[in-house]
Amino acid sequence: MTTPAPATTLPDDSAPVRDPAVLDNPAWHALRGTHQGFAISHGAALAYQPEVSPFVGLPDDAEPSAWDDLAAIVGPGAEVALTGPLTTPPDGWEIEWAGDGVQMVAVAVDAQPEPEAVVLGAADVPEILDLVARTQPGPFRPRTVELGTYLGFRREGRLVAMAGERVQPPGWTEISAVCTDPDHRGQGLAARLVRAVVHGVRERGDEAILHASATNTGAIRLYERLGFEVRRPVRFVAVRTPVS
Repeated sequence: MTTPAPATTLPDDSAPVRDPAVLDNPAWHALRGTHQGFAISHGAALAYQPEVSPFVGLPDDAEPSAWDDLAAIVGPGAEVALTGPLTTPPDGWEIEWAGDGVQMVAVAVDAQPEPEAVVLGAADVPEILDLVARTQPGPFRPRTVELGTYLGFRREGRLVAMAGERVQPPGWTEISAVCTDPDHRGQGLAARLVRAVVHGVRERGDEAILHASATNTGAIRLYERLGFEVRRPVRFVAVRTPVS
């Protein structure tokens, strides 16, 4: 009697192909792809339009001249943020701030829509910037809200929590600006919004990532409980271009 061969599981041709390598240099790949409509470029360098985001991108194997290209984009004395493999600027550039963090991937997040959440847009920007100023979740510019879907909770008409989508390298979407007003913490609002944003990301075929400061252990524990896993350490650097 011949023993049948074990069944072979064929790949699902409809499943999206996501290259995790782009996550090592997310802003660069986002500006070359999904977010190219927000990009300004010169030579080898790319940057988001200043009112959209401070993040810039350089190729993994950039020549030293790429830093000159970057300075030409943003102008003298401008502050920009780097997250890719090149985070050590040449002489003449100032490091304004640097810190260690982690990049996390939504491996087992129970994503679900949130009926109470409201979609935030241009009309909400003054309230968004006020909440960001009080909670410091990371860089947020007047047009950052255009990068993706931002959701929020209101209490008595006032915006008290939000989360949304920022950098989008192909196949992935970064969850960002996760914050809650201090008077409304401890109610699970941030967790609900993160699940809702991940749901929207997956609905269009992407997977979610996020970044957190290595010192923000409370946030990292929250994200791990939600089903995120640390993929790699990252270095956050804010630099200022030479003034002359």
